[in-house]
Amino acid sequence: MKSGLVVLAALTVLAACGSPQPTQRGIGFDDFSQFELERARREAALSSPRQSIIPPPQVNTIPGASPLPPGGIPSSDLAAAGIGQVQTPVNTGNDPGRTQGLDASPTNAPPALANNPGISDEQSFDAVAGRETIESDAERRAAQAAARQEIQPTAVPQRPSSTGPNIVEYAINAPNVKGQEWYSRSILSGQGRFQRNCAGYASPDEAQRDFLSRGGPERDRLGIDPDGDGFACGWDPAPFKRAAGN
Repeated sequence: MKSGLVVLAALTVLAACGSPQPTQRGIGFDDFSQFELERARREAALSSPRQSIIPPPQVNTIPGASPLPPGGIPSSDLAAAGIGQVQTPVNTGNDPGRTQGLDASPTNAPPALANNPGISDEQSFDAVAGRETIESDAERRAAQAAARQEIQPTAVPQRPSSTGPNIVEYAINAPNVKGQEWYSRSILSGQGRFQRNCAGYASPDEAQRDFLSRGGPERDRLGIDPDGDGFACGWDPAPFKRAAGN
Protein backbone atom coordinates (compact mmCIF):
# COMPACT_ATOMS: atom_id res chain seq x y z
CA MET A 1 0.00 0.00 0.00
CA LYS A 2 2.78 2.32 0.89
CA SER A 3 4.68 1.52 -2.26
CA GLY A 4 1.63 2.46 -4.31
CA LEU A 5 1.40 5.81 -2.67
CA VAL A 6 5.07 6.49 -3.37
CA VAL A 7 4.63 5.69 -7.05
CA LEU A 8 1.58 7.95 -7.26
CA ALA A 9 3.49 10.82 -5.66
CA ALA A 10 6.39 10.38 -8.08
CA LEU A 11 4.05 10.47 -11.09
CA THR A 12 2.43 13.63 -9.79
CA VAL A 13 5.83 15.34 -9.51
CA LEU A 14 6.76 14.32 -13.05
CA ALA A 15 3.49 15.62 -14.43
CA ALA A 16 4.02 18.97 -12.76
CA CYS A 17 7.55 19.33 -14.27
CA GLY A 18 6.34 18.62 -17.79
CA SER A 19 3.41 21.09 -17.83
CA PRO A 20 3.84 24.36 -19.87
CA GLN A 21 4.85 27.58 -18.02
CA PRO A 22 2.36 30.43 -17.89
CA THR A 23 2.88 33.16 -20.51
CA GLN A 24 4.55 36.33 -19.22
CA ARG A 25 3.02 39.52 -20.66
CA GLY A 26 4.50 43.00 -21.00
CA ILE A 27 2.85 46.33 -21.18
CA GLY A 28 1.30 46.73 -24.61
CA PHE A 29 2.65 43.46 -25.93
CA ASP A 30 1.12 39.96 -26.13
CA ASP A 31 4.15 38.29 -24.59
CA PHE A 32 7.53 39.14 -23.08
CA SER A 33 9.51 37.87 -26.10
CA GLN A 34 7.83 40.40 -28.39
CA PHE A 35 8.65 43.17 -25.90
CA GLU A 36 12.32 42.16 -25.88
CA LEU A 37 12.38 42.11 -29.69
CA GLU A 38 10.95 45.63 -29.98
CA ARG A 39 13.38 46.94 -27.34
CA ALA A 40 16.34 45.50 -29.25
CA ARG A 41 15.10 47.21 -32.43
CA ARG A 42 14.83 50.60 -30.65
CA GLU A 43 18.32 50.33 -29.19
CA ALA A 44 19.76 49.48 -32.62
CA ALA A 45 18.01 52.47 -34.18
CA LEU A 46 19.28 54.83 -31.50
CA SER A 47 22.87 53.60 -31.70
CA SER A 48 23.09 53.94 -35.53
CA PRO A 49 24.01 57.40 -37.14
CA ARG A 50 20.93 59.52 -37.79
CA GLN A 51 20.33 60.55 -41.39
CA SER A 52 19.40 64.15 -42.16
CA ILE A 53 16.16 64.70 -43.98
CA ILE A 54 17.34 68.10 -45.30
CA PRO A 55 18.51 67.81 -48.93
CA PRO A 56 22.09 68.94 -49.60
CA PRO A 57 22.45 72.48 -50.99
CA GLN A 58 22.80 72.89 -54.73
CA VAL A 59 26.16 74.05 -55.98
CA ASN A 60 27.09 76.11 -58.99
CA THR A 61 27.94 73.91 -61.92
CA ILE A 62 29.89 76.61 -63.80
CA PRO A 63 33.57 75.56 -64.06
CA GLY A 64 35.83 77.65 -61.83
CA ALA A 65 32.93 79.41 -60.06
CA SER A 66 32.47 79.56 -56.30
CA PRO A 67 29.71 77.44 -54.71
CA LEU A 68 26.39 79.20 -55.11
CA PRO A 69 23.72 78.62 -52.45
CA PRO A 70 20.11 78.59 -53.60
CA GLY A 71 19.11 82.18 -54.47
CA GLY A 72 22.50 83.58 -53.36
CA ILE A 73 25.46 85.42 -54.92
CA PRO A 74 28.84 83.75 -55.46
CA SER A 75 31.45 84.69 -52.87
CA SER A 76 33.87 85.63 -55.66
CA ASP A 77 31.44 88.31 -56.90
CA LEU A 78 31.01 89.63 -53.36
CA ALA A 79 34.76 89.80 -52.88
CA ALA A 80 35.21 91.67 -56.17
CA ALA A 81 32.69 94.24 -54.97
CA GLY A 82 34.48 94.63 -51.63
CA ILE A 83 31.63 93.06 -49.63
CA GLY A 84 32.34 90.81 -46.72
CA GLN A 85 36.03 91.64 -46.53
CA VAL A 86 37.54 93.14 -43.42
CA GLN A 87 40.26 95.60 -44.29
CA THR A 88 43.07 95.90 -41.79
CA PRO A 89 44.60 99.40 -41.58
CA VAL A 90 48.15 99.34 -42.85
CA ASN A 91 50.70 101.95 -41.85
CA THR A 92 52.09 103.79 -44.85
CA GLY A 93 55.52 104.14 -43.27
CA ASN A 94 55.81 107.85 -44.02
CA ASP A 95 53.65 109.13 -41.19
CA PRO A 96 53.09 107.10 -37.99
CA GLY A 97 49.67 108.68 -37.61
CA ARG A 98 48.43 107.85 -41.09
CA THR A 99 46.95 104.56 -42.19
CA GLN A 100 45.51 103.35 -45.44
CA GLY A 101 42.43 101.21 -45.79
CA LEU A 102 41.94 99.35 -49.03
CA ASP A 103 44.95 97.87 -50.75
CA ALA A 104 45.78 99.10 -54.23
CA SER A 105 44.58 96.98 -57.12
CA PRO A 106 44.16 97.43 -60.89
CA THR A 107 40.68 98.80 -60.24
CA ASN A 108 41.71 100.77 -57.16
CA ALA A 109 44.88 102.68 -58.00
CA PRO A 110 46.85 104.24 -55.13
CA PRO A 111 46.46 107.99 -54.70
CA ALA A 112 49.09 110.10 -56.39
CA LEU A 113 51.41 111.95 -54.08
CA ALA A 114 51.06 115.70 -54.54
CA ASN A 115 54.39 117.49 -54.63
CA ASN A 116 53.55 120.96 -55.85
CA PRO A 117 56.39 123.37 -55.07
CA GLY A 118 54.01 126.28 -55.60
CA ILE A 119 52.00 125.42 -52.48
CA SER A 120 53.41 126.94 -49.32
CA ASP A 121 53.90 124.73 -46.27
CA GLU A 122 54.76 127.56 -43.87
CA GLN A 123 51.64 126.78 -41.85
CA SER A 124 53.03 123.35 -40.99
CA PHE A 125 55.21 123.50 -37.88
CA ASP A 126 56.91 120.17 -38.63
CA ALA A 127 57.81 121.21 -42.17
CA VAL A 128 59.20 124.60 -41.14
CA ALA A 129 61.01 123.34 -38.03
CA GLY A 130 62.95 120.87 -40.13
CA ARG A 131 64.62 123.54 -42.25
CA GLU A 132 64.33 126.85 -40.37
CA THR A 133 65.93 128.27 -37.26
CA ILE A 134 65.26 131.46 -35.35
CA GLU A 135 68.17 133.18 -37.11
CA SER A 136 67.20 132.02 -40.61
CA ASP A 137 63.60 133.04 -40.03
CA ALA A 138 64.69 136.53 -38.96
CA GLU A 139 66.85 136.88 -42.07
CA ARG A 140 64.02 135.76 -44.31
CA ARG A 141 61.58 138.23 -42.76
CA ALA A 142 64.11 141.04 -43.14
CA ALA A 143 64.61 140.17 -46.83
CA GLN A 144 60.87 140.22 -47.39
CA ALA A 145 60.55 143.60 -45.71
CA ALA A 146 63.39 145.01 -47.85
CA ALA A 147 61.75 143.75 -51.05
CA ARG A 148 58.40 145.30 -50.21
CA GLN A 149 57.49 148.34 -52.27
CA GLU A 150 55.01 151.00 -51.30
CA ILE A 151 53.26 152.77 -54.16
CA GLN A 152 52.14 156.26 -53.33
CA PRO A 153 48.73 157.37 -54.61
CA THR A 154 48.73 159.64 -57.61
CA ALA A 155 46.20 162.01 -59.07
CA VAL A 156 43.62 160.71 -61.50
CA PRO A 157 44.85 161.38 -65.04
CA GLN A 158 43.04 164.03 -66.99
CA ARG A 159 40.74 162.83 -69.70
CA PRO A 160 42.08 163.90 -73.10
CA SER A 161 39.82 166.28 -74.97
CA SER A 162 40.24 164.40 -78.24
CA THR A 163 37.89 161.64 -77.11
CA GLY A 164 34.83 163.79 -77.63
CA PRO A 165 32.05 164.89 -75.30
CA ASN A 166 31.82 163.25 -71.87
CA ILE A 167 28.49 161.42 -71.98
CA VAL A 168 28.85 160.28 -68.33
CA GLU A 169 29.05 163.85 -67.10
CA TYR A 170 26.18 164.82 -69.38
CA ALA A 171 24.00 161.96 -68.06
CA ILE A 172 24.63 162.87 -64.42
CA ASN A 173 23.77 166.54 -65.00
CA ALA A 174 20.78 165.94 -67.31
CA PRO A 175 17.71 167.81 -65.94
CA ASN A 176 15.19 165.37 -67.34
CA VAL A 177 14.62 161.64 -67.93
CA LYS A 178 14.32 159.64 -71.10
CA GLY A 179 11.16 160.45 -73.08
CA GLN A 180 10.55 163.77 -71.31
CA GLU A 181 10.60 166.59 -73.92
CA TRP A 182 13.07 169.31 -72.98
CA TYR A 183 14.11 170.82 -76.33
CA SER A 184 12.12 171.93 -79.37
CA ARG A 185 12.56 170.00 -82.59
CA SER A 186 11.75 170.71 -86.25
CA ILE A 187 8.71 169.19 -87.81
CA LEU A 188 11.01 167.75 -90.45
CA SER A 189 12.36 165.23 -87.92
CA GLY A 190 10.40 162.11 -88.77
CA GLN A 191 10.55 158.46 -87.72
CA GLY A 192 12.02 157.35 -91.03
CA ARG A 193 14.94 159.77 -90.77
CA PHE A 194 15.46 158.79 -87.15
CA GLN A 195 15.72 155.05 -87.90
CA ARG A 196 17.88 155.53 -90.97
CA ASN A 197 20.49 157.76 -89.25
CA CYS A 198 20.57 155.76 -85.99
CA ALA A 199 21.35 152.59 -87.94
CA GLY A 200 24.76 154.05 -88.77
CA TYR A 201 25.98 153.91 -85.12
CA ALA A 202 27.42 150.90 -83.41
CA SER A 203 25.81 151.71 -80.04
CA PRO A 204 23.56 154.30 -78.35
CA ASP A 205 26.63 155.64 -76.50
CA GLU A 206 28.35 156.35 -79.80
CA ALA A 207 25.21 158.04 -81.14
CA GLN A 208 24.89 160.23 -78.04
CA ARG A 209 28.53 161.24 -78.21
CA ASP A 210 28.23 162.23 -81.87
CA PHE A 211 24.94 164.00 -81.14
CA LEU A 212 26.60 166.20 -78.50
CA SER A 213 29.58 166.87 -80.77
CA ARG A 214 27.21 168.19 -83.51
CA GLY A 215 25.57 170.82 -81.29
CA GLY A 216 23.23 168.73 -79.21
CA PRO A 217 21.20 168.70 -77.23
CA GLU A 218 19.98 172.12 -78.38
CA ARG A 219 20.42 171.21 -82.02
CA ASP A 220 19.53 167.99 -83.77
CA ARG A 221 21.16 168.16 -87.21
CA LEU A 222 20.58 164.49 -88.07
CA GLY A 223 17.12 164.07 -86.58
CA ILE A 224 18.24 161.39 -84.12
CA ASP A 225 16.39 163.03 -81.19
CA PRO A 226 12.89 163.58 -82.58
CA ASP A 227 11.13 163.69 -79.19
CA GLY A 228 13.42 166.47 -77.87
CA ASP A 229 14.49 164.78 -74.62
CA GLY A 230 18.18 165.43 -75.43
CA PHE A 231 19.05 161.74 -75.81
CA ALA A 232 19.90 160.37 -79.27
CA CYS A 233 18.84 157.00 -80.68
CA GLY A 234 17.17 155.82 -77.47
CA TRP A 235 20.17 156.50 -75.25
CA ASP A 236 19.23 156.44 -71.53
CA PRO A 237 21.12 158.36 -68.79
CA ALA A 238 19.43 156.38 -65.95
CA PRO A 239 22.24 153.78 -65.46
CA PHE A 240 24.83 156.55 -65.07
CA LYS A 241 22.64 158.39 -62.58
CA ARG A 242 22.15 155.24 -60.50
CA ALA A 243 25.89 154.57 -60.49
CA ALA A 244 26.51 158.10 -59.23
CA GLY A 245 23.82 157.78 -56.56
CA ASN A 246 21.47 160.31 -58.16
